[in-house]
Formats: sequence, structure tokens, C-alpha cells
Amino acid sequence: MSGRHPSGGHPSGGHRVAVTGMGVKCPAGNSVEEAYARLLTARSTARRVPHLVEQDLPVHFACLVPPFDLDAYLTRREARQIDRTTQLLLCAAADAVAPAGLPADRPLDRVGVQIGTGIGGLPSMEAVTLSHGARPRDLPVHTVPRTMANSPACRLAMRYGFQGACTTYSSACASGTTALGEAARKIRYGELDVAVAGGVDSAVTTVVMGAFARMRAMSTRNGEPALASRPFDADRDGFVMAEGAAVLVLERMDAALARGAVIHGEIAGYAETCDAFHIVAPHEDGEPAGRCMRLAVADAGIGPADIGHVNAHGTSTLRNDRAEARAIDRCFGGQSPPVTAVKGVTGHLIGGSGALEAALALLCAARGVVPPVANLTGSPEADLVDLVGGTARTVAPAHVLSNSFGFGGQNACLVLAPAP
Repeated sequence: MSGRHPSGGHPSGGHRVAVTGMGVKCPAGNSVEEAYARLLTARSTARRVPHLVEQDLPVHFACLVPPFDLDAYLTRREARQIDRTTQLLLCAAADAVAPAGLPADRPLDRVGVQIGTGIGGLPSMEAVTLSHGARPRDLPVHTVPRTMANSPACRLAMRYGFQGACTTYSSACASGTTALGEAARKIRYGELDVAVAGGVDSAVTTVVMGAFARMRAMSTRNGEPALASRPFDADRDGFVMAEGAAVLVLERMDAALARGAVIHGEIAGYAETCDAFHIVAPHEDGEPAGRCMRLAVADAGIGPADIGHVNAHGTSTLRNDRAEARAIDRCFGGQSPPVTAVKGVTGHLIGGSGALEAALALLCAARGVVPPVANLTGSPEADLVDLVGGTARTVAPAHVLSNSFGFGGQNACLVLAPAP
């Protein structure tokens, strides 16, 4: 999908930021096009996970990345040295970097890596603790590098020799969006020419699943996992855990145009705020999240009426969906554009969600399609927001607002502009 933008400058000053590569490894598919096609079907990817059943956890299901040829991306030695989180990120990055066609002579100190993760190395720490907790003298030699939260980003930088800023962001479920937004800022204001940015998590583990279940944050529909993730639905009872990674290649718009790159779209606006209210619950009136949306729209140099649709965070939890609906209503002054929510299909990738949803939102915006929310049969929020249910809705190609909200009251929003 290609397009040509006038290069110009960003409305708030600095460079415009083009998206020239996208790669994903997620429950809906192992490419952006596969994930997009599954999204349009509104069919959940949740399924029973044997090890969760064997551990007798309250929740027996999750959304997992479908099998793919790991050998096509990593040597056996590389795969042994890193954990699944880093594996997924490196594979998604390879699918983004290669098609972007970055010039071989580009200064490596002007290319950075910006990655978000909500869970970080916790699954690796859990695994080594359960297997070697009674024998600490026998811990595997790769324990520290496998459990470091910044390992995915650093391994990615090492693989390609990128020597610009290499930063890991952890803002809970907003981590992937934060990474993309901060990467765009670094390009906009001249710190980097190119950034390989995104998010990743792989947390379908005994302790993580047990801990979230203990909070009663996850759906317990063990008998019907495909119906469990139902953002904004009246019968929602919690989110569905998922794993996955999504990586976007960002670069200066003028440079991308000059080299004739395929441009998938643009990161036009970004903002972040904090509820400063509760460690796991959102601010009920949605004001801080709504302010984040308004700031992102303003940062893009447009108005709310220019937003073609909203990609909601839409976790399928009672309080979060309700607060987000109120926030959207506040942002758009009661004139909600069409609203969709990817997690009905993919589940919740935690730190990977925002990056995956940004990639999918760009495709949807450019093609003028708003996917339906999976499992949406009726919603108490329908009087506040224009939820798309049943079948996809056709709209004119336009900017899309993509929301991510995390524990701790972390709010991050992106405004994405499609290529023509």
C-alpha cells in the first residue's frame, strides 16, 4: 500500500513522521494482512491452553500466536539464548525492517530502537524460579539477560547494529503506544532519522495468569472462550490474556519521500496523561483519558471532526470500557465517530496491544473500513459512543485515533493519518 504525502513540516514544528514498515506476530496472524483479514471476521482467537488447565487455574484460555517457522528468523543458538518475548519481537521486527528497505549507507547512530513492554522479563523470572528456586547455584547462565526488561530492545539493536537511542518503555498496557509516540517525537525533533518501534509481551504463564485471575480482571468463560472477549458488551466479565509483538519502522517523511519508500501512513499526533487516581482502576468520569485524546488530536493539528474512527482500548472489563466510553464522549462533545475495539478478536497483548492496534488502525483508516467489535450484542455505552457491531462499516479514509490505557492510570493516544 503506497502513497505520497507533501513533505512539509509537522503542524507543531519539526519533521513529519512516516510509517514505512510494519511487522506483527499476534494471535490474529503472523503478518499485518493476516491480522487485518481476521479482524474483519470478528471471530475471537481465544482457545483452551493445556498448561493452564493442568495447573488448575481459574482461567483456562488465552489468545496465542499461531505457529510459524522460527528457524526462518533465528538460528537455533539465538533461539536458545533468548526467551519467547524477545523471539516474538525480533521476528516481528524482521518483517517490518526488510520491506522498509532502509538504505545500507544510512548512519547507524541516527537509527534508534524504542520498545514498550508491560510485563518485561517477569515470565522468564517466573520460569527460572519455578525450575531452579531450590538450587540457585545451578541457575542458567543466561538468566539475567533473559529476564532484563530491556533485552528485547537491546537484542533488536544488536541484530541490526542500530546505535541511536535504544529505550524501553513500561507504562503497563499503554507501553506499545508510548513507545511509538516517543519514537515519533524523537524523529520529529531531530534526535533520530529512523526508529524501529513497537511493543511486545508474552505473559500466558502460571503466575501472571493466576495473579490477574485473583484480581478478577479476566473473563472466566472457560466453557466458551471464543465468546469471552466482548469489549463494551453488556455481558462482559473481564479481559482475555494474549501474547504477541508488533513493530513499525518510522522515519522522516521528507527522507522517505526522497528515496521513494512505500509509505503506509503517518504518526500525526501523540499525547500521554495520568489519571493519578488508582493503581488499577480508571478515573470513572474519563476526564484524564478524554484530555489525552484531545491533546493527541490537537498535536496532529486537526479537530475532533477530522477523526474518521476511534480504535478503542476496549479491554472487555466493566469499569475500563465504561470510563473509556465517557472519555470518548468528552473528547468528541457527544458526536462520537464510529468506534471499534481490536481486543475482541486478539485478546489483550498487554504491552504489545498499542503497537498492534496502531498497525491495524492504519490499514483500516486507509481502506475506509471500521471493523466490527467481536461478540457485541448490546451495550450500556451505546448512548455515549457509536459502536460498530455485526459487520464492518465503510467510511471515508481519514485520521484514526488509537487509545491505550494502563494500570497506574497511564493514558497514551496516537493520531494516525493514512496514506492516500
